[in-house]
Amino acid sequence: MTRVFLSIGSNIDREKNIRAGVAALRECFGELRLSSVYESEAVGFEGDPFFNLVAGFETDATPEELVTALRAIEDRHGRVRTGPRFSSRTLDIDLLLYGNAVFDAPVVIPRKEITRNAFVLLPLAELAPDAVHPLTGKTYAAMWEAFDKASQPLWPVAFDWS
Repeated sequence: MTRVFLSIGSNIDREKNIRAGVAALRECFGELRLSSVYESEAVGFEGDPFFNLVAGFETDATPEELVTALRAIEDRHGRVRTGPRFSSRTLDIDLLLYGNAVFDAPVVIPRKEITRNAFVLLPLAELAPDAVHPLTGKTYAAMWEAFDKASQPLWPVAFDWS
């Protein structure tokens, strides 16, 4: 079993799509550990604010199987893949970490957004503060402590999971 972490985000009908995405992940992969939900401004484009969180779980799935499953969940929840790379999303689920592995295909792991985006790093640091990034050698808690928080403000959301 490999411990994996995913980022989950939405800025279109956010509560509904986050709730549906997490439910679909549970159906596919079983028990999930979830971070708090955070709201942040859109990064890289003008758009409505996002809700974001990180989920962690253990799996026997290969990276290829995970990426295929995640894309299928996004598609079932109205993800549109045409248009600009940075744009509004009904549901965006990205594989962040696959154990301590480092690879470039089927996606780049560890995901570069971990070191670049507060909306990924903070919830990851919340779930796995003492885990070590396979490239930086730093814990996620230490990485969050050093992050320029003023550059990408975000705030926790009292999310109703019912």
